[in-house]
Amino acid sequence: MNGNRQTPRVPNGNGNGTPSSSLSNILRLLVPGLGIKRWMLLGAAGISICSIGIAYLLRKFLALGFPDFLPGYFEGALLMGGGIMIMLLAAYGLYRSVGPLILQSPSIHGIANTIYTRRSLGRGPRIVTIGGGTGLSVLLRGLKAYTDNITAIVTVGDDGGSSGRLRRDFGVLPPGDFRNCLVALADDESLVSELFQYRFDQGDGLKGHSFGNLFIAALTNITDSFEQALLESSRVLAIHGRIVPTTTANLQLSAKLTDGTIVEGESKISEAGGQIERLMINPPDAAAHELALNAVQNADLIVIGPGSLYTSILPNLMVKGFTQAISKAAAHKVYVCNVATQKGETEGYTVADHHEALKRHTSDDIVDYVVANKRPVELGPQFFGTPVVHDGTPLEHARVVLAELTSTEHPVRHDSDKLAQAIMDVYDNGSRLQSLIKAGLSI
Repeated sequence: MNGNRQTPRVPNGNGNGTPSSSLSNILRLLVPGLGIKRWMLLGAAGISICSIGIAYLLRKFLALGFPDFLPGYFEGALLMGGGIMIMLLAAYGLYRSVGPLILQSPSIHGIANTIYTRRSLGRGPRIVTIGGGTGLSVLLRGLKAYTDNITAIVTVGDDGGSSGRLRRDFGVLPPGDFRNCLVALADDESLVSELFQYRFDQGDGLKGHSFGNLFIAALTNITDSFEQALLESSRVLAIHGRIVPTTTANLQLSAKLTDGTIVEGESKISEAGGQIERLMINPPDAAAHELALNAVQNADLIVIGPGSLYTSILPNLMVKGFTQAISKAAAHKVYVCNVATQKGETEGYTVADHHEALKRHTSDDIVDYVVANKRPVELGPQFFGTPVVHDGTPLEHARVVLAELTSTEHPVRHDSDKLAQAIMDVYDNGSRLQSLIKAGLSI
C-alpha cells in the first residue's frame, strides 16, 4: 500500500458561497498536478515571444517609414509566428486537460471546484471492491467521493428476478448487480441513471425487467461480449471507475445445509430456511477473470462486502485463483460485516461467526480488518433479521474496527457516507502504520 497517498473527501458542491470560499475554489487551480499551470505558463511564454516579434517588426516599420517587406524582417516574423504556434499548443493542451470538465460547471467558481475535484479523485487510491447485491452498490456510492480509481468485482451467480430470466433466455451473465454498480458510480443527478433503474410494471414479457438489465443484455448480444457491454454502459453513464465480473463462467450456486440437505440455485438457498454448512460453485474450476486478478494485484486496498455472505460474497472468493490472488496482494484487506443478519443465510450470526464462515471457505488470513457496526439499532417488525453484534470474541488473523454505520432510513443497511469514511480511515491508518514500519526498518 502506498503510504504517501492522502484521501480527503472531495466536496462536490457547485462552488457558490462567500467571497472567501469562492477565492479558495479559484486558488485550487494552482494546486500542483492539475495539468493547468504548465499550459498557462507555456501560453504566457508564447505571448511573450509573439510580443517580442511584433515589437521587433514595429520598430523596423517605424524606423524605415513602413517600406516593402524585406528579408531583414524575417527574424521578427519568425518570432511572432513561433509565439503564435506556442500559444495554439498551450490552448490545445489546456482544452485537453480541463475542457470536458468546464462543460459540467455553469460558473468560474464551479469550474474551479469541478477541475479540482476530478483531478483529486483521479489521484486517489486504487480500491478494489468485491461482492454483489445491494451492499456493494451502497459501498460504491460512498467511495466515489474519495477516488476515481475503483474497480468493482461483481458476482455472477444471481439466477432470480429479471437477471435470472435474461440469463436463462439469452445466455448472458446476470446483469442486475452490474447495473446497480454502474448507477452507484455515476453522477447521482443523472437522468440516465434513473433510466437505467426504471423497472417496467406492465406488459407481457417486460413486466419485472429493468431498463438497465435489458440495455446490458442487448449490448452483450450486439457486441458479442459482456465485458464490452459493460464498457459501453460505463461510457453512457460516465462512471468514475471500472466494473468487471469475477468470472465469465456460467456459475451455478448450491449449498449444503447442516442437516445434509443440498439446495441448488442462488435464489433457492435463502428460501430453504436452513443453516448453511458449505457453499459450492459449479463449475468448481471456474477461472477468475484476468481483469479482476490484475486489479487485485495492483490494489492499494481490497474491500470484501458488504452483502449476502453466502450468495453475493463467497461465490467471488471461491472462483479458481481468486483467493490466492488476494492473499498475495500487498494491499490491506478489509471485510465489511453486515449490520443485520439475513434470513436463510446468517440468522443468529455475530461478527465472529461471519468472519469464521469467510475463513472456512477461503483461508485463515483472507482479511486483515473486519469493519462492523458499533451501535446496533433495534429493527422494527417490518424488517427481517436482527442486528449483527460484536460480542467481544477475538478474531484470529484480523482486527475488528467498530464504527457507526447504520442507515437512518433503512436500518438493515449501511449508510454510504459512514461506511466509506470508515473504510478510508482504515486505509489511512494502515498507510501510516506501514510508513512507520518502513521507517523503523530503515533506521
